[in-house]
Amino acid sequence: MNEHTAIRKFDVTATLACIGTLSAWSLGPIFISYLAGFVDSWTQNLLRYSAACLFWLPLLLFSLKKKRFDNRIWKKALLPATANVIMQSLWAAAFYYVGPAFMVLLTKTNIIWVASFSLMFFPEERPLARSKRFWAGLVLSALGVVGVIYFKEDFAATGTLTGVIIAMAAAFMWGAYTISVKITFRDVSSREGFSVISAYTVAGLAVAALLFGDIGRCVTMGVWQWASVVFSGVTAIALGHVFYYAAIKRIGATIPALVILAQPFAVLAISRVVFGESLNVLQLLFGAILLVGAGLAIWAQQHLRRQP
Repeated sequence: MNEHTAIRKFDVTATLACIGTLSAWSLGPIFISYLAGFVDSWTQNLLRYSAACLFWLPLLLFSLKKKRFDNRIWKKALLPATANVIMQSLWAAAFYYVGPAFMVLLTKTNIIWVASFSLMFFPEERPLARSKRFWAGLVLSALGVVGVIYFKEDFAATGTLTGVIIAMAAAFMWGAYTISVKITFRDVSSREGFSVISAYTVAGLAVAALLFGDIGRCVTMGVWQWASVVFSGVTAIALGHVFYYAAIKRIGATIPALVILAQPFAVLAISRVVFGESLNVLQLLFGAILLVGAGLAIWAQQHLRRQP
């Protein structure tokens, strides 16, 4: 009885962390799309992640100075940082081909990959393979994403197809990133963990920007563009990821993932005002099916954890 009560207990800190993540990650796509008109995706990634890294750098230096830093983090952070570099590169690139709401909706298929990786790496999750609710959720998610893509007016356009492929690849890497965080950061500080991941990620993105980007273009940006870089880097990356880590650490990956399902609607509401983006009725219908399926799969996972 006590175990079940503990599981069901309302966690205020985790709830606020989930809301903070949703807010930060709903603004991020808008700024990425806006900055796409001024710099390439490689340079934008480097600039925004550098802002995030500098935000947490004082904490990292303070921890090192006070000798309270868990030195295991340097090694533990390598796996999620590698996944993060790949995921961030794909994530930003997709916004150069498709609208932010459409892009974010497609990446909600990361639920399928998170579930698949969970079945592979966590024995306690494997009973999900016998859950009809879980499989129904995955089928609905797959059906939803097919409909969202198929009923897009310019579906056959080369740019759209490229954006769809990149978005789906980003969703796969987001699943890998989420599970790697869950595996490696079970017993370490979320803030210190992300400060190291951000440092590693900046190094990786710097190499990518030098090889594939045009860093020199950033000198032509105005004050508002630089302000957008800093603001989006601090909110969507530095704070958003730490909120997400904190929520995962306190209540697991399931509930935070469920809350983040509201992200496409928040992004669509903002994008409609800023960019005039809209989804047609059939896309909205299949988008709802996608999110219902994802929610059903997550519900099945949560139900499993509540079993005695």
